[in-house]
Amino acid sequence: MLRSMFSAVSGLRSHQTMMDVTGNNIANVNTTGYKSSRTTFQETLTQLTRGGTAGGGEVAGRNPMQVGLGTQVAATDLVFTQGASQATGRPTDLAIQGDGFFVVEQAGEAYYTRAGAFSFDSAGHLATPGGQRLQGENLLDGAEGDILVDPEEYTDITIGADGTVTGRDEDGELVDLWRISMARFPNVEGLEHEGNGLFRDSPAAGAAIVGFAGEDGLGTLQAGTLEMSNVDLAQEFTNLILSQRGFQANARTISTSDELLQELVNLKR
Repeated sequence: MLRSMFSAVSGLRSHQTMMDVTGNNIANVNTTGYKSSRTTFQETLTQLTRGGTAGGGEVAGRNPMQVGLGTQVAATDLVFTQGASQATGRPTDLAIQGDGFFVVEQAGEAYYTRAGAFSFDSAGHLATPGGQRLQGENLLDGAEGDILVDPEEYTDITIGADGTVTGRDEDGELVDLWRISMARFPNVEGLEHEGNGLFRDSPAAGAAIVGFAGEDGLGTLQAGTLEMSNVDLAQEFTNLILSQRGFQANARTISTSDELLQELVNLKR
């Protein structure tokens, strides 16, 4: 069988993956805190059909003869550029300006997210729409854990740029209650995407560096605002064309290889 046919099949698979990634990016163009992905190709194994020689005397050297065997997807990398900000007016909506993630927990497991659409549940926990509880440091006793505010004891809850959660007590005094925890990673592209706007740490990402907004390389917070998706539609539509044409070209290679095989079969007639 012709090597070109197998190479073209690998091209079909790779461009199908590129189309899948592009389609997912476009589907999440309005998803809060979504980070787009990009597809990177690399060549597969190369078959050496003739080795190279150094040459010497009156004989010139000879370069090796090699034939490539197709392509494969090298990586689908996350792109962590800043998304546009959208004002919402809700005091518990938060957008990170700069690097870092919110730290949330569910069932004792930590997750990280850029989607800051938080709200207080019936018990007073500040949580995501999926039920993950935002983590922080209690400024009243120094404990760390789920951010919990008694809605009967404190009103007029506000959040500052440094992540300080402030409330007004029964005497009308403003009290600093919590400070929201944030995290960054040595290799942010190494995080595992869990879906629902959540990321999980991995050996490739390195250990989480936990701190507070505006410190240790972490960005600041903007209340009443959400970070939108960083999907660039112009780039994604260009990628649609590239993946479609690449798929078509590889399909044409298969058709041409099939015609060559048909000529070989016809030699017996």
